[in-house]
Amino acid sequence: MSRERLYLFDTTLRDGAQTNGVDFTLHDKQIIAQMLDELGIDYVEGGYPGANPTDTEFFAEKPKLEYAKFTAFGMTRRPGRSASNDPGLAALIEAKADAICFVAKSSAYQVRVALETTNEENLASICDSVATAKAAGREVMVDCEHFFDGYKENADFALACAKAAYDSGARWVVLCDTNGGTMPHEIETIVGAVTKHIPGSHVGIHAHNDTEQAVANSLAAVRAGARQIQGTLNGLGERCGNANLCSLIPTLRLKSEFADALEIGVTDEKMATLMKVSRTLDDMLNRAPNRHAPYVGESAFVTKTGIHASAVLKDPQTYEHVSPESVGNHRKVLVSDQAGRSNVMAELDRAGIPYEKSDPKLARLVEELKEREAAGFAYESADASFDLLARRTLGRVPEYFKVEQFDVNVEQRYNANGQRITVALAVVKVDVAGERLISAAEGNGPVNALDVALRKDLGKYQKYIEGLKLIDYRVRILNGGTEAVTRVLIESEDENGESWTTIGVSPNIIAASFQALMDSVVYKLVKSGAPA
Repeated sequence: MSRERLYLFDTTLRDGAQTNGVDFTLHDKQIIAQMLDELGIDYVEGGYPGANPTDTEFFAEKPKLEYAKFTAFGMTRRPGRSASNDPGLAALIEAKADAICFVAKSSAYQVRVALETTNEENLASICDSVATAKAAGREVMVDCEHFFDGYKENADFALACAKAAYDSGARWVVLCDTNGGTMPHEIETIVGAVTKHIPGSHVGIHAHNDTEQAVANSLAAVRAGARQIQGTLNGLGERCGNANLCSLIPTLRLKSEFADALEIGVTDEKMATLMKVSRTLDDMLNRAPNRHAPYVGESAFVTKTGIHASAVLKDPQTYEHVSPESVGNHRKVLVSDQAGRSNVMAELDRAGIPYEKSDPKLARLVEELKEREAAGFAYESADASFDLLARRTLGRVPEYFKVEQFDVNVEQRYNANGQRITVALAVVKVDVAGERLISAAEGNGPVNALDVALRKDLGKYQKYIEGLKLIDYRVRILNGGTEAVTRVLIESEDENGESWTTIGVSPNIIAASFQALMDSVVYKLVKSGAPA
């Protein structure tokens, strides 16, 4: 029996960007778009070209996506304007995108109060905008804003808006629960009614999470025949967020009701990277991951001491509804040192680090991890630092060099142009095989200066780190006050484009940064096979 295709549309970079405290840079958007493409998402909505400089620049050149369709978002033509004389519509047509997603009112109340126009003009705006974008060779979809509230108020007009989009050539007509207050049974009933007029293979759902039911509402729409789901990674979005794709993807693939009837673009292999994708986004935004998030949360597969833990040790299916490995997570049984050993061995297997099960050093590694995690280290976000900690504890990392001393000074002064500037100067003293080397460097900040000075001269190891560069630096304060403990995550990249993350934790931000910098350099030497 063939399965129907269900399409996933990600709006993290547009609707997710409306989250309080979230502000994507151009570089962030480029990385996230690639990450979504690699995951197997069908549509990546990049933002609103013309609305701000970042989005305009993002759409100036289409990202090289292998799978996903790059989508621009914007409004239908304004009331009283022609499609050829609307700057917003022109910006969408000029954007380097595969598809255009228009937002259009589908509530008579919203048309009257928010747009201050007539129902007829609103319908004409939808038709004109879709026809213009389709004539320009774009795949077109229309987000019918406030659809469910509008349907309950005036079903005929809400349906007329959806039909206008479909009849004008829209590939997708997306029904939006914009205020997030519709119940799942209402969603299922209304979507079922819409699919009598528009084929479900052209109907999508866009649910907000104001009643904590965005995922449930999305699934209800699918049950009623909708074949596109719009959502965001980690449920980002305005107010309480959007439907969480990190919850929807595994449910669609692992629950038989959906998996037996529907096919999505995310394969089992790609779904196994879902936890990493979720954590990567949190790290980029400097947000603490939700420990209790379904599927990808740190606690999603944790069992504590008691009959539950005992049962899980006998057979994980006793208290796990899916395999944690299917989403890139892993099981934690907080019951004994033996369970701790099992968890660490699973991490070592994932990292490809050889070990002997009978090695007593494994117990030492377990205790070391517990102590460090209690102090604020988070190795799930720092793969390279975990690798080094494990190798050091098991006795497999040479001491390539020893940092004897480092010093950082920050000075504020006037330059030759009379401008007040801040300059950081770092001096690092290292011992490389008995040779003492001293390097100094200036930087735009103390960490940058330290980074440059450390990598300026490592003697015989210098050739191994020539291609190493720092590409991201993130700081998180773990507790409040002036004596707060600081966690630093540094992402580095080598000459082949491979990247890794290292971590440092200390009450002193410079010390924490230096720990992460050191791990980055040493990991590069290990990775390059540098001789001891």
